[in-house]
Amino acid sequence: MDADSRKIPTHEITYARLRDMILFGHLEPGAAVTIQGLIADLGAGMTPVREAIRRLTAEGALEPQGNRRVAVPGMTGAVLEQVAFARLTIEPKLAEMAAAHLTPALIGQLQALDNTVDRAIRAGDIPGYLQSNHAFHFCLYEASGAPVLVDMARSMWLRFGPSLRVVCARFGSDALPDRHSEALAAMRAGDANGLRDAIERDIAQGVEQVKLALAQGGI
Repeated sequence: MDADSRKIPTHEITYARLRDMILFGHLEPGAAVTIQGLIADLGAGMTPVREAIRRLTAEGALEPQGNRRVAVPGMTGAVLEQVAFARLTIEPKLAEMAAAHLTPALIGQLQALDNTVDRAIRAGDIPGYLQSNHAFHFCLYEASGAPVLVDMARSMWLRFGPSLRVVCARFGSDALPDRHSEALAAMRAGDANGLRDAIERDIAQGVEQVKLALAQGGI
């Protein structure tokens, strides 16, 4: 652990690790895991793991199963409709707001992240795609200067991410959502509306893939 990591409280590190396990699909929707198993996986004590579970349960990313077990909730059509509405409302707005704050350096950073997304897609690297795709979106959103909306977007990704992981595994890397080239072109043109629309299309593509998976037998 480096010097910077030692400055972060253990419970925050444990929360972030468990959040990422959910966000990037390491915990399969509907599959119960024991608290003791999470303690072993996270390399953390009972208290920080319980605190992380409590926080993520409050955020809707975990649900208690009884007998000291928790699970990532499975996706349903009704939940997807709500998550899709929130994402398609909040995230394009964040992108539009971010447009005014983009610098050549930040656009270069976003391009580098998208290059990582593209490499992951070509390699069929689903975990790599999920992580780099998330990094691209939130690098952009954090430039918006709207922390309340960013927090709301993070919450929706926690509910959506596990299902996207299932979809990626089911349909393969060719189906992975990626309209980032359109977004980057809009950034370079200083086109806030075009950036908003590109992010909206990117999100809609992922939502449609999850809908298709639900129609073919659920998640």
